[in-house]
Amino acid sequence: MDKHGLRIGLLGGSFNPAHDGHRHLSIFALKLLQLDQVWWLVSPQNPLKASAGMASFAQRMRRAEQVARHPRIRVSDIERRIGTRFTADTLEKLTTRYSQHSFVWLMGADNLKQLPRWNRWEKIMETVPVAVFDRDPYSYTVLGQRAANRYRRFFWQQADGRALASATPPAWGFFRMKRHPLSATKVRSCGAAPWPPETAPAMED
Repeated sequence: MDKHGLRIGLLGGSFNPAHDGHRHLSIFALKLLQLDQVWWLVSPQNPLKASAGMASFAQRMRRAEQVARHPRIRVSDIERRIGTRFTADTLEKLTTRYSQHSFVWLMGADNLKQLPRWNRWEKIMETVPVAVFDRDPYSYTVLGQRAANRYRRFFWQQADGRALASATPPAWGFFRMKRHPLSATKVRSCGAAPWPPETAPAMED
């Protein structure tokens, strides 16, 4: 790991499975927010999702590595290694362990809508800047939801996105992007999840 300060986007989730929509968002975030890297934080088990129908952690890691295909997108098993289940805890540990780096949390508009269901969701907003990306069919409707209203005065415009990763939280923005049609649900429903073998190397940080 480079010991100098980096600007890192964090994209968390089950990745069940990872798909090109994740990659599309990550590459857009790299450019818009002027990030050095994006880390895909593959969750051992999302607390808000049932374990039934969830592929093994090893399969989800391997699939994510196959899909990422970019030198600045890193697939990480760090949540399993540091033993966190909730995003607020993960962010607290990452910002302590890697205090030389600047982190920004990346999420789709659907997650902003359900954010108040997350454990200590206000802690998330107040630990790192948050970048929310347009996602069909949610779009601007999420700007009237609870989380957006709670932090409305800390809202950043799209034109200021390049500075967001260095902002003092709370700071968040909603960013328009070309929508990608894929979701993990759609991939699974089409039977297009060619799960790889049950082995996946850990990413060394």
